[in-house]
Amino acid sequence: MLLFAFLPLVLAATFTRPMERVSSLDPAQARSLYDTHAVGLLYEMPLAIDYKARPYRVIPGFFELPDVSSDGLVYTLRRARPESDALTALDAARSLERLRDPKAVSPNGWILKDVGAISAPDAQTLVITLRRRCHFFPWLLTMPATAVCGPHGEGTGPYRLAAWRKNHEMVFARRGRGMPQGFDVVRYLVIDDASTQWLMFLKGELDFLGEVSRDNWDSVVGPDGRLAPALAAQGIRLHSIASLESLYVGINLRDPVLGPNRKLRQALNAAFDSAAWERFYNGRVLRGDGPVPPGVEGRLETPFPYAFDLAKARRLMSEAGYPDGRDSQTGRRLVLTLSVGRASQESREAAELMAAFYERIGIRLECDFKTWDAFLRATAEGRVQLFRMGWVGDYPDAQNFLQLFYSKNRAPGPNRAAYASEAFDRAYEAALAAPTADERNAHWATCQEIVREDCPWIFTHYNRAYSLTRPNVGNYVPTDFPYGVEQHYENVVP
Repeated sequence: MLLFAFLPLVLAATFTRPMERVSSLDPAQARSLYDTHAVGLLYEMPLAIDYKARPYRVIPGFFELPDVSSDGLVYTLRRARPESDALTALDAARSLERLRDPKAVSPNGWILKDVGAISAPDAQTLVITLRRRCHFFPWLLTMPATAVCGPHGEGTGPYRLAAWRKNHEMVFARRGRGMPQGFDVVRYLVIDDASTQWLMFLKGELDFLGEVSRDNWDSVVGPDGRLAPALAAQGIRLHSIASLESLYVGINLRDPVLGPNRKLRQALNAAFDSAAWERFYNGRVLRGDGPVPPGVEGRLETPFPYAFDLAKARRLMSEAGYPDGRDSQTGRRLVLTLSVGRASQESREAAELMAAFYERIGIRLECDFKTWDAFLRATAEGRVQLFRMGWVGDYPDAQNFLQLFYSKNRAPGPNRAAYASEAFDRAYEAALAAPTADERNAHWATCQEIVREDCPWIFTHYNRAYSLTRPNVGNYVPTDFPYGVEQHYENVVP
């Protein structure tokens, strides 16, 4: 019976892409970008993001756009499709309450930290009362963690889960809404090897590649920056976007070696060879100079004081108590451990390159490769020293990146470095309370100056994302908010 149930899906218009392992389909427990991809297919969020609009804007989702009280504290939302009673505002209220329930221990509970009360006076209306004004609150209601779920996990998203073979494949079947010529089935395949992904894409077994690997770059893009003619002749299209993503090596401030030694953390930044890193990534990355990527309102544009400078790095090492990489008290060489959550060829080569950077100042960098789930648990629990990670913006505002340093957001929240600074917290809270964008951005600048000086991260780079689609995929637009976007794709039939 399972075979016959699955057969119609095989024959349907199917969109297939590679995807990293999804750890949870529970919106409250979704911890990674990969989880949010799946959540966005299964559920609706209270509000949505316009797929094509640039700059990005919030549009109706499960609810219409909210009415906001004059003091900015009360948000009233009404059902966008009141004729549909599959789920109601009562389900939305329960879903949000669960997200912030301390017993649920949700890693996403921080999203609603400014919410004082949530109520559903009737099946069509949701009322959210904030404790303080929050200029970006509508963006929070677009995040997959806020998805509207039924009491048994039911959703009203564009797709339903048809099959899930862990560590291998997820299959989603369309519920009926979305593009008229959209794909009936979406398949996520777990394919760890980048070379295998590339060969499957060339053979037509994958319709989309969300990442062009470093090893395949020269086969995809010519010296002129354009798609290779052989691929263009097949109708394959290359897409690029300056992504809303900040990549970094987190420094665990709970670590007894790195936590109390700011000079050492500054030295790690000054020894990071950004030019060599850019070459390693075929020029597809921008040099990191702080936590907020280019193009985000409130970003600080002044030079980073600890950009690559070996002489400065060596001086800082001496001031930190490790001249030439040796402990001035014991004479022992400093050994640090970098934890990585994906043991791919590229991540291994990148780790080796970083080790070469730090060898120049006498540090031996050792690497610890973990499974993705084990890596997330270890960083949340502080069982790491250095850890390589990225943050994809949930909305285009400096606050979304600077919240990663707010002391009240320490793990299991997004502040995985366990950074705490009273000066930072004061500036951060002042920005949240600021009545105008200019005042707010002045406080964001202060926050960034403090973080750049304290160096709780090694600011490695910002991504420029490249993707490939086969000719059967229409209406594709690169976006920084990819959860659930497959509902917008068209199935182009030759």
